Amino acid sequence: MRSGFLRASGALALASAAALFSSAVDPRWKILGPGGGGAQFFPAISPHDSSRVLVACDMTGSYLTEDSGVSWRMFNLGGTTRFFEWDPNDSKVAYAGNIGLFRSGDSGKTWLLLYPAETQISGYDMGDDHADTTILVGGKPADRVATLAVQPGNSRQLFAGIGRALRVSDDGGASWRTEREFATPVRRVWATRTTLFAAVERSIWVRENGIGGSAESGSWHEGAVLTSSWIDLAFAPPVIYSVSAQGGAVSEDGGSTWRSFELPGGGARLQAIATSRNHPDTAYVSYSRLRSEGKEWFGVAKTPDRGRTWTFVWKEANQPADNLHDAWVTPRFGPGWGENPLSLAVGPDDPNLCYATDLGRTLKTTNGGKTWEAVYSKRSGSGWTSTGLDVTTNYGVHFDPFDQKRMFITYTDIGAFRSEDGGASWVSSTEGVPRAWVNTTYWMVFDPDVRRRVWAVASGTHDLPRPKMWRRSDVSRYRGGVVESEDGGKTWHKATEGMPETAATHILLDPRSPKEKRTLYVAAFGRGVYKSTDGGASWTLKNDGIAGNEPFAWRLAQDGGGRLYLVVARRSEDGSLGNQRDGALYVSSDGAEHWSRVSLPDGVNGPNGLAIDSRDPKRLYLAAWRRRGAEPTGGGGIYLSSDGGQTWRNVLEKDQHIYDVTVDPRSPRTLYASGFESSAWKSSDAGEHWTRITGFDFKWGHRVIPDPYDPKMIFVTTFGGSLWHGPAQ
Repeated sequence: MRSGFLRASGALALASAAALFSSAVDPRWKILGPGGGGAQFFPAISPHDSSRVLVACDMTGSYLTEDSGVSWRMFNLGGTTRFFEWDPNDSKVAYAGNIGLFRSGDSGKTWLLLYPAETQISGYDMGDDHADTTILVGGKPADRVATLAVQPGNSRQLFAGIGRALRVSDDGGASWRTEREFATPVRRVWATRTTLFAAVERSIWVRENGIGGSAESGSWHEGAVLTSSWIDLAFAPPVIYSVSAQGGAVSEDGGSTWRSFELPGGGARLQAIATSRNHPDTAYVSYSRLRSEGKEWFGVAKTPDRGRTWTFVWKEANQPADNLHDAWVTPRFGPGWGENPLSLAVGPDDPNLCYATDLGRTLKTTNGGKTWEAVYSKRSGSGWTSTGLDVTTNYGVHFDPFDQKRMFITYTDIGAFRSEDGGASWVSSTEGVPRAWVNTTYWMVFDPDVRRRVWAVASGTHDLPRPKMWRRSDVSRYRGGVVESEDGGKTWHKATEGMPETAATHILLDPRSPKEKRTLYVAAFGRGVYKSTDGGASWTLKNDGIAGNEPFAWRLAQDGGGRLYLVVARRSEDGSLGNQRDGALYVSSDGAEHWSRVSLPDGVNGPNGLAIDSRDPKRLYLAAWRRRGAEPTGGGGIYLSSDGGQTWRNVLEKDQHIYDVTVDPRSPRTLYASGFESSAWKSSDAGEHWTRITGFDFKWGHRVIPDPYDPKMIFVTTFGGSLWHGPAQ
């Protein structure tokens, strides 16, 4: 597996391209959950073996199936994949456009960085607050490869769209030359044995018989702007399909002339189009907003005659389509949740094979659209289990203290899911949660003494505390609150008397409180801390001493003596220190009646999580997030205090984006941590030294949670890769 990133001068120092970007999930690890649940894109079917398909998502994971979608394997290339391309000459070679251009020589199992060349790379930067990775060349961001084509008959000749340039490599990507510069970025390239096509905004450039053409061979149909369009090409002879929101068109002469088309009924908004590379008569198009019969329809239409006629092979409105056999998404959230496909791919040699990816699912048809089958999840026991296509953010995994088989995953976008068989299968567990809150369940807490009693915090605002959620929104309007269950989390009811609507992100139960009147605390993002002394029947705001009108209360912690800590997330992305937008850490010794500020470590303004040594309440572990543009270490990592927060020292600085620290309840000297740098960490000496846990390499990790029933195993929650379960060593 890939080695950990090393920090140098505010950027990531290069260790080895081969070491940094191997890729498949270690077989000792298993990914748990119902599958799907997030946006999936760019399915690519191998022209040599249609059982091999690659799929991307918006949460840094990429996926490979070698059995026609029965199972998928996730792999990590350091960022979000924007395209895949199979080599038409070599069945084992594939390419992926991610933070750079990657090449696989073993059918997608492992990947190596091809462009930029390793000798050109000066480092890796994770400067933004999402820790997105940027390759640096000469200290500046490298150009991104937007599209790639391989010359049929000659795998060493590659054509790439890089910015506004069409570039060519004659040595398999070792070196590149510029074929032509355009006024707008290159969006797509294709190659036949005799012709090269490059699509830019509103036009196509063609090179025939190895001679570069300088004239545009035609213009796009009116309104088609490739920054928001989808185009696909088939050969024998070259046929190009194009769609934009305004409509679609077909060219049968390499782009010189175009024939417009629209779907029956008219007015549909077109999303994506795909054709069979060797059967150009057939194409599939994704559509939405088709108005007829008093409804607004979405789905997929198909043409057998190059766009002259179309039939609807997937058509849904407020009722599921009879020919679409979905897994859990449609039964739980209805047909409109996934919406119409974002991307499509058709079998190069089989026009009846089509994959469709949308906001939560991957589906396929093998009979030309007569039926569609879900391949992101499969029925297991009384619920659903992932096939390996996991695109879900989760904050915690929670265990019923009275039932070893009952466990929960608290998710973004799909709410809480429950397993009654130790994680083998999963069902949605948000019945009774107000509809406006169902999107995200941030945390749960079970009553340790009362069977089946559990509380949870939920919100309609997801992905907190990431800045993308609050930089352009009014946090005072966030919806959410507390829900309670008396049947072990199967059904819920509101428990928010005295608490206005709020994005409640954490809940803590004081185990010393009487079971008849439990004391509970809630972190309310943008409001502060709420307290209940009657088991959630009523709540009171407890902000005395907390600065600001809308504190981003994020996480709570409590030591064995009852002392409370509050982590307030920062509300600044600019990397500066010493203003009212910094994050903060507070402590209360009187049950949240009064709060005092704890000084953060020097250079830190992004606290994320706090853990406390169960034997020594003055020993604190702080997870911190790097400041943008800061040098050299940037205020991120793990900080240790042995005096209750009076002084701090950094004990893990080579990972600058730590999300949370966890103390193993069986052994206070054993700690775990994870974050957004593709790593999970372990310390066996109370935080003094840390080693990377091999096997876990998902880009965006959340927190490590020891398996309560197996001391050799851990769970890792992730921002976009569901729940991982694997060895703690």
